[in-house]
Amino acid sequence: MLGTSRKPPPQVTGISPKEGPPGTRVTIRGENLGLDARDLIGLRICGVECLLSTVWQSPNKIIARTGQAKGKGDIIVVTKSGGIGSCTVQFRGYNVQIGPLQDSAVWIDESQTGSTLFGRNRAASPVITQGNDDPLGICDESTDTKIPEDELQELFPEGAGNTSLDNFEPFWFLLENHRGTSFDDLKSGLDHLRHASSRQSEGPLAFAKTNLSTFLDCYDTLTEMHKKIVTDRSKSSGLTATALLEETLMKANRAAEAVFEDVLGRKDRADATRNALGVLNRFKLLFYLPNTIEKNIQKGDYDLVITDYTRAKSLCWVTEVGVFKKVYDEIENRIESFREMLKKKLMVMPSTIEEQKKLIRYLVHLEVPYDPAWECLLNMQKWLVNLMHRCKQEQIDKEEEEEKELQRATRLSPFHSSQLMHSGSSFKAGGRPLKRVAYVELLTKILCEHVPDFWRLGQSYLSGKLLKEMKKMGRADAGKQTEFKQKVQNIILLYGNLIRSAFLPHTLERMDVKQREVYGIWKERKQDSLLAWLPICVRHVRACIHLLLPLELPAETMDILHRVAFDLRWSCFSIFLRQAIQDIKNLHERETWAVDTDDERGAITMLPTLFENIVSETIHTLNEVVAVRQGEKQLFGEVANQKAAIALWSELLESFAGTIKQLALDGNPDRKKIGVDGVNKNLRESLPSLGKRLIIVLSNCFLTMDHIIPRLVDNLQKYGYPDSPTILKNAQDSYHSLDEELFSLYIEEKANPIIGVLEQNMYAGKFDWSQCSTPTGVRSYVKEAIMNLLEVHAEVYSIGPAFVERVLRDIVEAVVDELSRLFQCITKFNANGALQARLDIAAFEVAVGIYKTPKMRSTLKDTLGRIAASNTKTVDTMLASFTKQMQFYLMPFKPEQQSTKTQIKV
Repeated sequence: MLGTSRKPPPQVTGISPKEGPPGTRVTIRGENLGLDARDLIGLRICGVECLLSTVWQSPNKIIARTGQAKGKGDIIVVTKSGGIGSCTVQFRGYNVQIGPLQDSAVWIDESQTGSTLFGRNRAASPVITQGNDDPLGICDESTDTKIPEDELQELFPEGAGNTSLDNFEPFWFLLENHRGTSFDDLKSGLDHLRHASSRQSEGPLAFAKTNLSTFLDCYDTLTEMHKKIVTDRSKSSGLTATALLEETLMKANRAAEAVFEDVLGRKDRADATRNALGVLNRFKLLFYLPNTIEKNIQKGDYDLVITDYTRAKSLCWVTEVGVFKKVYDEIENRIESFREMLKKKLMVMPSTIEEQKKLIRYLVHLEVPYDPAWECLLNMQKWLVNLMHRCKQEQIDKEEEEEKELQRATRLSPFHSSQLMHSGSSFKAGGRPLKRVAYVELLTKILCEHVPDFWRLGQSYLSGKLLKEMKKMGRADAGKQTEFKQKVQNIILLYGNLIRSAFLPHTLERMDVKQREVYGIWKERKQDSLLAWLPICVRHVRACIHLLLPLELPAETMDILHRVAFDLRWSCFSIFLRQAIQDIKNLHERETWAVDTDDERGAITMLPTLFENIVSETIHTLNEVVAVRQGEKQLFGEVANQKAAIALWSELLESFAGTIKQLALDGNPDRKKIGVDGVNKNLRESLPSLGKRLIIVLSNCFLTMDHIIPRLVDNLQKYGYPDSPTILKNAQDSYHSLDEELFSLYIEEKANPIIGVLEQNMYAGKFDWSQCSTPTGVRSYVKEAIMNLLEVHAEVYSIGPAFVERVLRDIVEAVVDELSRLFQCITKFNANGALQARLDIAAFEVAVGIYKTPKMRSTLKDTLGRIAASNTKTVDTMLASFTKQMQFYLMPFKPEQQSTKTQIKV
């Protein structure tokens, strides 16, 4: 896979302004400053991170505020796409003293802006003034040029010339402000500074002198207050201020009692009258109660109805007064109708659990002769079962209707059929979801929406919490608890069997026909039509399990869902693998024989990549299915499943071997014909010869065996598939056998023509070794054999350079064996014949010497041993002449030509 191309690193080329105190708003310009705001991950100015205040404008502009930077420093931008950047400019940070009433973009340490006086928290002026006055009290009137601040920063990198800062550097201050001041003036300035410091520490006496007018104002105020107090005391006839206040309050109290005495008397009489009217109203309620109950029922104020009914019963249900009994009978009739109405509402489904609990409590308050909570649970269970069966039948009918429309479409003309097939009603399995897929979604929705409420209502009722505050009943009996759990289990079992009937009908084969029909009979479909939707069904069932887990249903109930999920997962796993196997077997239809060549892998087609894509996609798709969720069993936990998984994966990885073998032997005869006859003719003409096909397929086989298969098996191991080494061994053994078989076929294809004409060419022109004339050079049959080998070399080198040594080694060995046989069949050599034979053998050996094996050397040695010795000098001379003549043709057989190529040895 190709990696994502990395962008150039950021580069800052400008900043404005170039200096400033902390919090300065700066504009940074440059190149590659981030693709967007999310790409920008760092900005450091003078070594201080400023990303939080950064506003990304464009790849060439950023706005930010500086931090607590001191001195000169770089501006470094960091992005995800380009990494750490560089800069060609710098920023200088410096500190300024901020007054107490000035705004600042950063936190200011105010400990240096003032000092304390007399050990108390009262502010006093600092020793050194904060204005423009020189603390030395002198003025530098020299005309010398001031030292630039940049140079001072370099001399004192950690210092500053501001007297109010912690890092104040006296040398900086003197060089900056008094470079031309004489030494005597500096001594006078020091005396001035000491005098100012001594004034600051003169003590309380100096403070009192400074603030004398304030003290006098305070004294006058206190004197005036004392006079007022003395005047008030003289007017009160000697009473203290407290006694005078008490006397005033007592007079006010007596006056209030005199004013409100009549009002309080009338209030007591009103209370007595109100009590009498209350008693009358208590019985007056009985006469208005029937109409009040009816009105409250119509308004939906059921709590008020029950409250009024309870009050009426407490007043007169045991009385012997006729008029009260008549009113009470009318109330009972109204309440009985109210009970019937509440029961009907309770039986209406669907309904929320809060509404159901409220209605149950109403009925219990009204003392109905049955158990409303249990009746509600029975009704809800029946409604859920009917709802799922109705959903099943509706979806089966819809699928059958679609099948009928499809059949009608196939009987139309091709044009109308095509129009219908591509209209809003999609019949393709890969288009819209099948009806049974929507069916699983609906079933899951029904279960997830209503079973939790059903379970919670049942648990609230059975535990006694539902009516605990009413003290009407305690916990339900054990029989109802068992029955309720069984009803919940039956609902879950129905859900599981309905899904099995749609997607896993083989798991219901043990049921009798009638019971099987209860869960619906779906029309059989090919597995590949359901393939794409099985993971979605697994997802729905898992979502249902996830939702029901917090309810803490009985273990046997949850096991039903877990078994359904497991069977769906296994079915999905096996069907996907079988479909992938079939897709791989059909890959020969997509072979175009367009090759991509490099020195390492040789010429390969796109088929190995397509094979890897199919397998990788299958692994990725099945990852969700194979992964184990909470409460689920391992898909390969059992030995039988492990063996089946290993067999399926081995078959999947080995199936490509059969595909490329078929291509090597037959080409691609089943290739789908596309286009007009001329195009088809070109496709047939582009089919390589058998020899070229064998080398191309050998390259594909080598790439698959040594690179693709190990990568795929690593993925299998990563996703938790069992016994990956066994799968790898089985696959590599299969490709190794294919490699040997194809190699043998290629050797046979190329060696037989060379060997077949060797004897004929040796005796061309009725040549006789016993009557051979004086040799003039290497005979043509040897040259022809060498040229045939060169032809094989060229073909192999052009397709798979790595196979050259392996191929030529075996072909040369076969030629040497044939030469040995031919020379062994010669009964007599004259002297020239022996010389010619030795020359021919030597020439062939020199030409293909780099491919000699120990067996070839032994064969040649035995052959030469049967031929009489000849003049070695003559042989060497003619051999040198042969080598010189053939040097251009023999270049591919030189060792340096082979050393640069990777050799494949199997």
